[in-house]
Amino acid sequence: MSTAEAPRTMTASPVLELQLDCRSETVGPARRLAASFLEQMEPATEKGTREAVILVVSELVTNAVRHAGGESCTLRLRAGPESVVVDVGDASPVLPRPRTPDVSGEGGGFGWSMVCRIASVVKIRKEPAGKTVTAVIPRQGPGAL
Repeated sequence: MSTAEAPRTMTASPVLELQLDCRSETVGPARRLAASFLEQMEPATEKGTREAVILVVSELVTNAVRHAGGESCTLRLRAGPESVVVDVGDASPVLPRPRTPDVSGEGGGFGWSMVCRIASVVKIRKEPAGKTVTAVIPRQGPGAL
């Protein structure tokens, strides 16, 4: 079998863990850090998967900033051979819920349903001091954009 035909496998599950300030200025750097994390993965993630993960990170961190009311939130990315897992923790015990999108202004309402469509699995875990939202994005296939 030539090198080009050999299957590439992950030898370790890379993890990125960050404590973020819950401010709107945090969302852009969170996206960039997620993109950098994905660029380091071996085997490389497909473009659609990278875009899906970055979008989910953006939406979940934005939701934590807008709705949680805490001073900080956490972002954790875990990569495995089949999927990338995004965890965002915040201080609010209030669970995310679908809202009617505001198509006329800055009211939002698009993010949560988008996350639920992109991810193959979405879980919400109540924590002693808030909650953690987990979204699993397949590395290949339907979840990729």
